[in-house]
Amino acid sequence: MGLNLSMPGLMGAASLAGIAVNDSILLVEFIKIHVRNGVAVTEAARLASRERFRAILLTSLTTIAGLLPLLSERSPQAQVLIPLAVSIVFGLMASTVLVLIVVPSLYAILGDLGLTSAKADETQRRPGHTNIIIQ
Repeated sequence: MGLNLSMPGLMGAASLAGIAVNDSILLVEFIKIHVRNGVAVTEAARLASRERFRAILLTSLTTIAGLLPLLSERSPQAQVLIPLAVSIVFGLMASTVLVLIVVPSLYAILGDLGLTSAKADETQRRPGHTNIIIQ
């Protein structure tokens, strides 16, 4: 969009990182829950992605929709915040795809290689800790 790198743009990138990491952590946690319940890793990745699809997509779409008026604003006061909005909006578009497709795929690949810790997490659970069962 022809904008220079600025402090508001970097703040937007930091905000975007928080949103993307939060979505990814929740998705991986849902995968681990399915694996603990006896589902194969690839199937667990598919199920978790399917279950979290609506929440991730709605979070992204509402944030993008809320920032679109700021992107189209041309007043001098808004020019300071436009780089922040640009980094969040375009980053959310990319991170939504990454979280819903790439994260489950990478987790399934790591599961095939035996590098996931879902089984190890189950053996290291503290006594009295309850498992969440999703049906």
